[in-house]
Amino acid sequence: MIETLLAMDPITIATFIGAGVLLNLTPGADVVFASACGISGGWRAGVSAAFGISIGSLFHIALAAIGVSALALTIPHAYDAIRYLGAAYLAYLAFKSWIASTDLSQGRGVSGLGRAVARGFLTSALNPKVALFILAFLPQFTDPAIGPVWQQILILGVMFSTTGIIITSAYGVAAGIFGNVLRARMGLMNKLTALVFGGLAARLVLD
Repeated sequence: MIETLLAMDPITIATFIGAGVLLNLTPGADVVFASACGISGGWRAGVSAAFGISIGSLFHIALAAIGVSALALTIPHAYDAIRYLGAAYLAYLAFKSWIASTDLSQGRGVSGLGRAVARGFLTSALNPKVALFILAFLPQFTDPAIGPVWQQILILGVMFSTTGIIITSAYGVAAGIFGNVLRARMGLMNKLTALVFGGLAARLVLD
């Protein structure tokens, strides 16, 4: 695993982290839920929800690593097929982000810390859109020539989840205090994220 990390292109990693940070800033289901928990139960509930969401995303990342590896070994050109299907899904997400709502209060948050963790995990782990996103996003930054793809997916996934829990926790903490300010900025964040999704999809098609 360490050898694979060292073999990965630093520029690719930096690009991935930058894109991941921007995407984590976008008010998807995880941000909406953590923000709702912060509003209803205070900053601790918001952080607890973010922790549960992060565990759920790691669950999907592990499944993606196993699935991509298995398909690549059994089906010719499966890796390329995954990349192009991912491009189509990212283009769809670009459209959805462009027209997305900026309402952070619709996530049905909970106030208990344990319940926030459990609900956060279930919100992520049982959401097929999270699985599709991870399968579409992470493989775009891997390269079979430098090492096992499943190891690269796990490495990138841990990076993505780390930035995700920090950012989502920040939303949960800030939601109750600066809710109006956050809502005013969500429209711009949605548009920037749509451009990132669209750029990634175009990159895949043109490469």
